Amino acid sequence: MNAPSPAPNPVHEARLLLKKLQEQFAVFRECQPLAIGIDRQVVAQQPDLNRKVLRIALGLHTRSVPYLKAMEKATVRFNLDGSTADEVTQAHRTHAGDTLRERFKKAAEQRREQREREEAERRHAEKLNALAAKFARQK
Repeated sequence: MNAPSPAPNPVHEARLLLKKLQEQFAVFRECQPLAIGIDRQVVAQQPDLNRKVLRIALGLHTRSVPYLKAMEKATVRFNLDGSTADEVTQAHRTHAGDTLRERFKKAAEQRREQREREEAERRHAEKLNALAAKFARQK
């Protein structure tokens, strides 16, 4: 008897779709600021796409560090074919910069906390070793 196949993972499917979009379209590959409504342009070219998976893929892409860095400095958005679309507003540039700074701050805090945990574990191990050595000498 065959085991039922596992349910499709939408995030995994989205990552595969994003890779495909990056192969097909320079605007994705080069992390250029995307036109508002780019999802409709993608669906027009690939009508059989699962829209939920597409939304997840677009979210992964637009929250990526390279995309946010591009958005922080950008003045123009681009259509799927590479033609220019509307301008990038100052609010969108500011949001991208704020998101990056917050993400980098959080990552730095996590690294600091990890170093502190490792240091505490090292000190704990040293104390245990010292105690073990002390009791070994007393025998």
